[in-house]
Amino acid sequence: MYVAKRRNPGTYAYYDASMNAIALHRFTIEDRLRGALARNELSLLYQPQFDVRTASVSGMEALLCWTSGELGVVSSAEFLPVAEETGLIHSIGAWVLRTACLQAKTWRAEGLPVRRIAVNVSGREFALADYPAQVATIVRETGIDPALLELEISESVVMADEAWAERTINQLKQLGVSLALDDFGIGYSRFGRLRNLAVDRLKIGRSFVTSITEGGDDRAIASAIIAMSRSLHINVIAEGVENFPQLAFLQEQDCQDAQGFLLSGPLQAEEARALLKRSGELGDGSRSQRFKALIG
Repeated sequence: MYVAKRRNPGTYAYYDASMNAIALHRFTIEDRLRGALARNELSLLYQPQFDVRTASVSGMEALLCWTSGELGVVSSAEFLPVAEETGLIHSIGAWVLRTACLQAKTWRAEGLPVRRIAVNVSGREFALADYPAQVATIVRETGIDPALLELEISESVVMADEAWAERTINQLKQLGVSLALDDFGIGYSRFGRLRNLAVDRLKIGRSFVTSITEGGDDRAIASAIIAMSRSLHINVIAEGVENFPQLAFLQEQDCQDAQGFLLSGPLQAEEARALLKRSGELGDGSRSQRFKALIG
């Protein structure tokens, strides 16, 4: 039943012996995940986001990692769906938000040029009526400047219930935080609805960025997203940038921000601190020279 549900709601699946191993692995993940916070097995990495126009660090995205004492390093693709299904995502998500806010506040107190800290919001968290109140509590308790915090919500979650999303986004905006629409373009994107959603940033889905240098529809779609977002005064960030032709295309299209392994993979907090320090110390120079100093 669970295999069928994961494949596609309303479908079916025939039993085979491998399902026992899959089910056992899933239950093991759930069992160990329940105590992961108490055992201090969760940690955050920070993936830099770059302003491709000025070649400077524009933000850091907090990424959740789990190193289990029993299972070793567990992929987020494995444990996050389990956290969602079991409701563990609520306590884990609150820990992620609190930890990221405290780290950003520390960097800012050290005089480092951190402009925003981005935190992913799960569909289960976003669906809670009191989620904006939870965010307000964490912002207040950590003492972070709300303008530093950006919450990333996937397009599919927002479009699943647009009326709910519009109300919740407005409540979050009243706190002074910014909002980003993640994986934009992958679902049934509707630019007309963006006028009613107080989002500050769109993140172009990785699948578009991967193929933008190959021509075809994905290149045209990426160009359209950037152009139309500019007309709506919404910033754009492209994720999954892995080569220089992709970066050059984004610069030609006047895309504001980019992130990906070409620029930097996820970093430990101290490595991220060092990158922010270098970004703040950059002097005059061409865009290429500045990028080379940052990522070379």
